Amino acid sequence: MKELMSSPVFMWLALMCIFIVVEIITVGLTSIWFAGGSLAALISALINVPMVFQFVLFFAVSSVLIFFTRPFALKYVKPHNIKTNYEEIIGKDVQVTSKIDNRAGTGTAVFNGLEWSARSMRDEDTFEIGETAQVEQIRGVKLYVTHK
Repeated sequence: MKELMSSPVFMWLALMCIFIVVEIITVGLTSIWFAGGSLAALISALINVPMVFQFVLFFAVSSVLIFFTRPFALKYVKPHNIKTNYEEIIGKDVQVTSKIDNRAGTGTAVFNGLEWSARSMRDEDTFEIGETAQVEQIRGVKLYVTHK
């Protein structure tokens, strides 16, 4: 038993467990790739492959796993980002509640019951109260709109 504890088998087993625990704690797909590399090195240690080749195998398998499986895992395994309330406004229609005039520095519009400061995408365009405008972008807390 003492021989097993001092062998590379124990080292790779311990590293694999550490990487798995870190992955469980972080849930961010950060270290699972290295757990796979540790598993490959552990198997090679069990069949008495020289230590240098175990390290090479560890780095090679970890690199291959990162390169080939990480994009897939990030796309399909990690939860998809949900748009925040302001991102959903882009491309939507808003109702102008006070005249939008960039030169005068005025304008507000309502979307989903919330009033926003609003400006036109072009300085020469104005919007009257009651008009419908389309949101092109958001800068800070202002909606930038165009004619529909």
